[in-house]
Amino acid sequence: MPKGTGIKKTRAGETRAALVGAARRLFAQKGFHATGTPEIVAHAGVTRGALQHHFPRKEDLFLAVFDEVERDMTESAGSPQPTEPGAEWLRFKTNVAKFLDAASTPEVQRIILIDGPAVLGWTEWRRLEAFYGLGIIERAVIDGIGAGQIRDQPSRSLAHLILSIIDEAALLVANAEEPEKARQDASVALQTLLASLK
Repeated sequence: MPKGTGIKKTRAGETRAALVGAARRLFAQKGFHATGTPEIVAHAGVTRGALQHHFPRKEDLFLAVFDEVERDMTESAGSPQPTEPGAEWLRFKTNVAKFLDAASTPEVQRIILIDGPAVLGWTEWRRLEAFYGLGIIERAVIDGIGAGQIRDQPSRSLAHLILSIIDEAALLVANAEEPEKARQDASVALQTLLASLK
């Protein structure tokens, strides 16, 4: 490795992280369209050229922020632990409530649920939601079917439908005039629907 290459990579990584961090804070506070790239650069403490190098378009930076928020939500749910049959399905049902709590936060509301579909387009937004959530849901569904907590049926189709219901509930909360009431109502409705799968 040529001398200085490692240092350059480290600095490039730090610059990219600074840009994503600054954009994440600003997008959450003001939204994608109300945030200008000069403001992002100033908050990140980097040059305009550095922004252009890492993210040629503002939409590219938004996608990086979107990915980071999605990863943080996935990690906060925790990794599945090998336990008795049915435990993963029960754990998933508990985590649905946590996701609705997250959907009540300004960051998730603005970046994932409001600006996400508008900036990325509906098709790409749905693809990314499936990328981050579908595997988790399908594993839980397979576990629930195996434990007799869900009627036997094709797991992939059911996982897709559960994902769409959760996304719709989150959008309902994010766009509600009374978000806390909407979150409570949506949580009850979701648990009722999931319980009906027995």
